[in-house]
Amino acid sequence: MTSRTMRRRLHHGDVDGKKREHLVAADLDDLNEPLLGNNDEYRAKQLEVQRLEDILYDEKRKESLHWTFLFSHIISEWAQWLAKLILGSGSFIARILMSPSTPGNFLPPPLTPLQEARLGTLQKRLEVPFDGSCLEHQDALRELWRSAYPNRELPGLKSELWKEMGWQGNDPSTDFRGGGFISLQNLIFFAHTYPEAFQNLLNKKDGSRAEWEYPFAVAGINISFMLVQMLDIQSGLPTSLSGMRFLQFLSNDESAFDELFCVAFKLLDVHWLARRASYMEFNEVMKSTRVQLERELAIEDVTCVKDLPAYNLLR
Repeated sequence: MTSRTMRRRLHHGDVDGKKREHLVAADLDDLNEPLLGNNDEYRAKQLEVQRLEDILYDEKRKESLHWTFLFSHIISEWAQWLAKLILGSGSFIARILMSPSTPGNFLPPPLTPLQEARLGTLQKRLEVPFDGSCLEHQDALRELWRSAYPNRELPGLKSELWKEMGWQGNDPSTDFRGGGFISLQNLIFFAHTYPEAFQNLLNKKDGSRAEWEYPFAVAGINISFMLVQMLDIQSGLPTSLSGMRFLQFLSNDESAFDELFCVAFKLLDVHWLARRASYMEFNEVMKSTRVQLERELAIEDVTCVKDLPAYNLLR
């Protein structure tokens, strides 16, 4: 493996001059915690900085939501009057305009049979946790390795070699947590569908990289988890604008979630490079990635993943 590929990975580096074997993965149920970090003193300082930044962020967000709510309420009152006058209360457009005025929440339209079937299939995928004792899941891990390193010997399911792909330890099954089996399927889909972009991200070929890079595989799990939250598709019908637009995507492509994962991963790396981020800033990069995705999903003439401006990054 070239020296470029063997860039100082997190599992065999040091922070503040102290050597250690690997860093502990963050709890995927709380993306506000740093993804990585194990030095107590250093991490405590970083967490204090993060806490202060989060407080400032929350205050700004509350102020923004206050004005958004007032504006939304005025628009909602006007829209209800206009919808009743022109469209009638039974039409689809009237239902959207007369939805509750809580910012970010909308009345979801009725699903087509195709949308309902594909959403149900996706939700069933989300319910499957990764099981290291399951033969299907073991085979999927092996398939990911073959796709990532086609010219290298396949390691055992527990091997130090897995760290080179960006797993935290020698057993990838311990890193899935909230990501579930679908996050591994997302990575395999990425490797098969966009092999060049996948290899560029895996081997950190683009741009001027940080001294301490984010771990590729664990970042992928975080992205899957973030998308599930953003699209509000864990159970029932999504009520967020992003989730409702995603339902339109499902009408056009049953692989819409996997496709969106690929776009999100590439977009995250672009934000990482633009910010010149280090691994302690991973969650800030994740937040900015989510914000851009939500903006692009709100574009009026976007009807599928390939219409998203960020999709061009995969080419």
